[in-house]
Amino acid sequence: MWQHHYLPLSGLALSALAAAAPVFVLVLLLGVLRKPAWLAASIGLGAAILTALLVYRMPVVPLLAAVTYGAAFGLFPIGWIVFNAILLYNITIHMGYFSVLKASLSTLTQDRRLQALLIAFAFGAFLEGAAGFGTPVAVAAAMLTGLGFTPFYAAAICLLANTAPVAFGSIGIPLTTLAAITSLPLGRLSAGVGRICAPVSLFIPGYLVMVMGGWRALRGVLPAAAVCGVAFAATQFAVSNFIGPELTDILASLAAMVGLVVLFRVWKPKDAFRMAGESTVTVVHEPFTKRQALLAWAPYGLLVLFVLLWGYQPVQRLLQQATVMIPWPGLHNRILRVPPVTARPTPYPAVYALNWLAASGTSCLFAALASAAVLRMSFRAFLSVVAATFRQLRKAELTLACVLALAFLMNYCGATATLGLAFAATGAAFPFFSALLGWLGVFLTGSDTSANALFGYLQVVSANRLGMNPVLMAASNSSGGVMGKMISLTSVAVASAASGMQGREESKLFQFTLGHSVLLASVIGAIVTGYVYLWPRWAP
Repeated sequence: MWQHHYLPLSGLALSALAAAAPVFVLVLLLGVLRKPAWLAASIGLGAAILTALLVYRMPVVPLLAAVTYGAAFGLFPIGWIVFNAILLYNITIHMGYFSVLKASLSTLTQDRRLQALLIAFAFGAFLEGAAGFGTPVAVAAAMLTGLGFTPFYAAAICLLANTAPVAFGSIGIPLTTLAAITSLPLGRLSAGVGRICAPVSLFIPGYLVMVMGGWRALRGVLPAAAVCGVAFAATQFAVSNFIGPELTDILASLAAMVGLVVLFRVWKPKDAFRMAGESTVTVVHEPFTKRQALLAWAPYGLLVLFVLLWGYQPVQRLLQQATVMIPWPGLHNRILRVPPVTARPTPYPAVYALNWLAASGTSCLFAALASAAVLRMSFRAFLSVVAATFRQLRKAELTLACVLALAFLMNYCGATATLGLAFAATGAAFPFFSALLGWLGVFLTGSDTSANALFGYLQVVSANRLGMNPVLMAASNSSGGVMGKMISLTSVAVASAASGMQGREESKLFQFTLGHSVLLASVIGAIVTGYVYLWPRWAP
């Protein structure tokens, strides 16, 4: 059994620099050289392989096994979600009903800012709470593009909007994972994340509109941004503190959607707003009947129905019976994790859950099949749309496979743990860097759940060594992680594929979200630092 060694070079600083080499490569290729995401991910994976071989001296067999394990996870369940979410959208396009959906939505509001709040923020948060794992970005970005947003802005807005709900994720999975890893009470962790994230959720809708058009754009829809932010943040805080994490996102998003729809009935913005790159020609929609409107919204109604059904515990338990657990050959329990990353020397498991029926992507597939039936789509036309969707997403799927292969390899060779130890060595500044550690974890893995599994215990160990609140530090990991979601290459690939963005624009998207990601992660870090040094009685 090969054992982890977290300081492969002389000292923590040099070891951390070597461990970060694949991350530097990704940022250089995407952020500076502006290479397509699939190419940056492929070269980044190559850098990770060299780091594992030359720096960590990882044996070849577990190295190759970690790469294939990560690639498999990238394709399923994450790539599976993306494929079926875009398939659903393409069905509505092919059958001509998306134009009716746009027209029906325009009767509610034609303002781009309000459409972004309603779809990207509120509806996206609902999908995050019900399904997670890329579903909200895929569906919301496709919808905004169909409504007339440029592909770049549709993708960027959805990535920014997806920050508010990620810490609670699909039916509270990130926090249930964190509780299992750290042995801390789930209720206190939920309360901690709520107290950190709710203040940020309060201003995210306004921040989103400011990104779209500055203060002038926000001033015109300030009532809507305030209603959306207050409804979501207040519900998020109340549910996370007094009920639990499972329904936090679903109830908060419903509160935001209801608040916006009620507001739209009695208030309209007085100013006109157009986004950069948007046509100045006013689009006149053809009249539609109630039946056409019902059919146009049917695919997304079915999506909500199946997503909720898949999240319902009795149904989920039934679907999980078809899951096949595969101990990954050459990797499962072949590597020994050691303190301080774990409490004691522990074999590193690698069990691939082929939950082909219980996966969120399968709920999207059933929604697509049901939609094809409701819209009376022929079987031949359905197969044609499936083939077109496959051609559309092949580079995005390659990106997902390479990024997850890179992330899993860094985990299994010990490089990610080295980076975590470097963050944990910051002493009195650790509360701030605790949030950035979660941010790093999500940037690398694309998942708050994975980041909590990766760094949750390390956060607790560091907090106990420094005499700090371990619940708060663990909650900081999940809260800081939400801001890494928008720059994760998995999220960038999903958003760009869903919006139909050109390959080279992915690097522009990464550059755009990077600054916002660092700024908002720093805000989370500042809030956590405030709880440690200024308001310790308010901490969980």
